[in-house]
Amino acid sequence: MFKTRLLSGILLVIIALATIVTGGDVLFATLLMISFIGMTEIYKVLEIGGTLLGIAGYVAAVAYYFLLRLNRADLVTMLCILYLILIMVIYVFSYPKYRSEQIMLAFFGLFYVAFMLSYVYQIRMLPQGAFLVWLVFICSWGCDTCAYCVGMLFGKHKMAPKLSPKKSVEGAVGGVVGAALLGVLYAFAMNRFVPGAEADALQYAILCAVGALISMVGDLAASAIKRNHDIKDYGNLIPGHGGILDRFDSVIFTAPIIYYMAIILL
Repeated sequence: MFKTRLLSGILLVIIALATIVTGGDVLFATLLMISFIGMTEIYKVLEIGGTLLGIAGYVAAVAYYFLLRLNRADLVTMLCILYLILIMVIYVFSYPKYRSEQIMLAFFGLFYVAFMLSYVYQIRMLPQGAFLVWLVFICSWGCDTCAYCVGMLFGKHKMAPKLSPKKSVEGAVGGVVGAALLGVLYAFAMNRFVPGAEADALQYAILCAVGALISMVGDLAASAIKRNHDIKDYGNLIPGHGGILDRFDSVIFTAPIIYYMAIILL
């Protein structure tokens, strides 16, 4: 199991390197595809996959991504309103096929997966986005790795015993500190190897520490949804890891935070 998980993780890193370094339409298309898969996973859990509600969510996701691609973020609020009206129309004219909570969850699925993940693309499109975008993965995946190692060695106090019994307070602290240190090392590496880079180690440490805290919330939130619906994984697309949402649950929360903090601090 460990070997399968490791090989899958290496493949994910290679794909991330290829798409993020290339950026542009390649990254745009990759994130749209990942959003589609992630929405399919969450809609399946929420029992609206393959329904008219689910199809409406996919259409809205495509519309949203193309608004970003066309630099028309000013129309996103209008899209949200139109999507809400659309799913309410479906709700009304197919009554009583859907329950009211399914309508709310259809909107949630779009926002939770497509909107939040799109910030990876939005960070990449910033002036220093080619370098800043890696902070998302340092925060999420780096924090996860550091938290796991510290928790295994020193974990005694349970952080969320009912939700995730294996996670400890010591592991959480180790994850945040580890992510901050990785941010500092990344800043030093940029300044050393990237001509013209002026990465501030303290700012990167703050970005990564805050991002790591938020990434743990994303991880636990995804676990809470799974426990509410009595499932172990969202899917089996990634051997040893589960589905897209099992691997990107922390990235979903971290990406928007890094985007807005980068704009404010850098």
